[in-house]
Amino acid sequence: MSHHDPTVRLPLPTRGPLDPPADWERLREQCPVATVGLPSGDTGTLLTRYDHVKALLTDARFSRPTAEDDSARIAPEGAGGVSTNSDMALSVPLKGEEHLRWRRHLSKYFTAKRMTALRPGMTDMAEALVDGMVKSGRPADLKAALGFPLPVYVICDLLGAPAGDRERFSYWSDAFLNVSRYTKEEAKQAYAEFVTYMSDLVAAKRAQPGEDVISMLIEESRAEGEGLTDPELLGTGMGLLVAGHETTANMIGKMAAMLLADRTQWERLLADPSLVRTAVDEVLRSDANLGGFGIRRYLSEDLDVDGTLLPSGTTVFCSLSAANRDERVFATPDEMDLTRSPNPHLTFGAGAHSCLGQSLARTELQVALEVLLRKLPSLELAVPVEELRQVEGLTVGGLREVPVRW
Repeated sequence: MSHHDPTVRLPLPTRGPLDPPADWERLREQCPVATVGLPSGDTGTLLTRYDHVKALLTDARFSRPTAEDDSARIAPEGAGGVSTNSDMALSVPLKGEEHLRWRRHLSKYFTAKRMTALRPGMTDMAEALVDGMVKSGRPADLKAALGFPLPVYVICDLLGAPAGDRERFSYWSDAFLNVSRYTKEEAKQAYAEFVTYMSDLVAAKRAQPGEDVISMLIEESRAEGEGLTDPELLGTGMGLLVAGHETTANMIGKMAAMLLADRTQWERLLADPSLVRTAVDEVLRSDANLGGFGIRRYLSEDLDVDGTLLPSGTTVFCSLSAANRDERVFATPDEMDLTRSPNPHLTFGAGAHSCLGQSLARTELQVALEVLLRKLPSLELAVPVEELRQVEGLTVGGLREVPVRW
């Protein structure tokens, strides 16, 4: 299969910054298991149907490619980000029993119930950020004013890091993810500072536990004697900041852009704010650029997908955004229906590796939306939708800025 030239090249072209690639529908219909070419020149397999994507994500035999696997490279050599850099890997177990043990320890701190307890603090913070944006005057960049700072504040709160360290957290997260914005040396330096900071924080929590996630994890390992090691606590703290920052920041900006692009959607929410919950999930489902190329899985044995045999050693790209528009599962999939329920979208993945922070992300998005509707009902985009600029790069899909006025 890999011998002939692949019919499809990633990334697929789109019309406008918020539009899905036109190819998805054709691929789901005619070629749901497609051979695709990557910017690196390697080939992989792309899945676009809901059932196929969900089945592979929930298959316990396969996980993300690791350095040991001979997996397809996305980017040409020398263009990779920090996330592909071995000396900057986080000490969080990513496979098998070890990963499940790590998740069990962590998941109880990310339940919907715990997120509800954090909600008032999030709301205060979002209100303060919106007030600051209004004070600075119109037009404003909603992503910089609200999207980026809110998740950082929330993560600081969760980890029990002093509020005054927020700016440094922001910088580290940025340097960690946006290699293009910083030199390799700057990124390395930021990483080293971040490790030192997080090690000190873990040590401080050991000496004087608080009500935060790190303290609770330490306390739990004292009680059970088989909790997380210091390197794991360190990796967890850093991982939460990095994972919870860029993705949610991008999503807050995209959510506003998607709801303001056709302002009748915004008007609907103003008329009925109780739709915020279902609206957030519909935005998550409708988002056409969830970042990069979807979720990767490395096949460690042969796999049959709907009659197509994929040989061991294949790198499979699961397109969550394409699966979220599968007409076999969602009625009128290309329309944003703010009342859609149930809404079993795959934006947070599925199975053993589904997003640990999904209740946190949902809560932050709901809070951001509630606060904007309440404080700035006249909010609108300050540029035509087609002028919104996408973040360039492979790992995170988002808009560079979201210019708004009110």
